[in-house]
Amino acid sequence: MDLEATKNLSESHTIGNYILKSKLGESSFSTVWKAENKITGGEVAVKQVYLSKLNKNLRNCLDCELNFLSSVNHPNIIRLLDVFEDECCMFLVLEFCSGGNLASYLQQHGRVQEKIAKRFTQQMGDGLKILQSHYIIHRDLKPENILLSGKESGVVLKIADFGLSRRVLPDNYVETVCGSPFYMAPEVLQFQRYDYKVDMWSVGVILF
Repeated sequence: MDLEATKNLSESHTIGNYILKSKLGESSFSTVWKAENKITGGEVAVKQVYLSKLNKNLRNCLDCELNFLSSVNHPNIIRLLDVFEDECCMFLVLEFCSGGNLASYLQQHGRVQEKIAKRFTQQMGDGLKILQSHYIIHRDLKPENILLSGKESGVVLKIADFGLSRRVLPDNYVETVCGSPFYMAPEVLQFQRYDYKVDMWSVGVILF
């Protein structure tokens, strides 16, 4: 399958053991599909990454994403179920979160009650603890990248989309400017060196 054909995949197209149902989102170098496991019938999300569109930095981020997600199993981190590759794309099979993302939740509910904001922030904090224990900086935390799973009374937040993530050891810093401007820490916007603390700034903006 060539790149152009892969970019134009349509509903009910089968990739590996998965039937693509509908497009959930896309960026310049990836597309996320809602899909069905044709063996079990279970719903999953399939992230299709166009390898030819990745520069060296983005390829390093993809490797970081794969290494991290394949080594963790935490309720507040999106779960990686399967990975496979063809000649032009890599496919990450992830758990499907039926509640959509935090951005759509806020659009629907407006300003949330303090007790809900507290619970959501605690869950984001629990997810960040896991990232930091693996020396991972997410670098693109925003409501669109926080997914919701479970029913209304017991919604669980899951940090997702590690496409810009980076592993940084203690006392080391990075300088790459990336992420979403509204959620970037000042040091990133000012082209300064930064570490994992920039993710905490993003969580603060989301809480606000």
